[in-house]
Amino acid sequence: MPFNSLMILSIIALFFMAMLQVHLFEIAFAKLGLTPGETLFILIGTLLGSGINLPVYSLLTKQTGHMVMSPDQKPVWEIYQPAREGKVVIAVNVGGCLFPIGLSLYFLSLQLIDPFKLLLAISAITALSYKCSRIMPGLGVGMPIFIAPLASALVALMLDAEHAAHLAYVGGVIGVLIGADLLRLNSIAELGTPVAAIGGAGTFDGIFVTGIIAALLA
Repeated sequence: MPFNSLMILSIIALFFMAMLQVHLFEIAFAKLGLTPGETLFILIGTLLGSGINLPVYSLLTKQTGHMVMSPDQKPVWEIYQPAREGKVVIAVNVGGCLFPIGLSLYFLSLQLIDPFKLLLAISAITALSYKCSRIMPGLGVGMPIFIAPLASALVALMLDAEHAAHLAYVGGVIGVLIGADLLRLNSIAELGTPVAAIGGAGTFDGIFVTGIIAALLA
């Protein structure tokens, strides 16, 4: 297939994927009671905010001395790598963290969700997120993308079927934020990066995606 034709087909495929994603977002936000205009505002804000990380505080790190294999010697030879000190800046991403949290606070202000049921949902997703997430050096905190949304939707449907979408969204967002991010701040030095942004993957971060998929399924 000629290169130009392949490029055109790729552009068309990406266009339809984007339209499908936007349509799914519209369905999810409609279940949450938001209008198409509000949905568009949130999507644009999330996309623009995904490139903005707001520093919160710095964490001093120190890698302890350890033995490493010398690259120019036989495998039996090792050399001592001295300890190194550094700093990791903890930040929050506007699109991937602040927008989902802001939406969660808005849904809570509607007083549709029973506080006890919300606490149960957040506790369950927090425990699951902590157990299933892992520190991935150089990348961030990794976690299977569909585990938290599916669990959030299931828990919400069992606890409060009438307001399942709102409960799934808030429980999923707050649960992943606490379990996969906040509870792992002590291990953040293992990332090997100067900046660790909560929600740093923007639109496709676990916090944002969990809320959307959970609301869609509930």
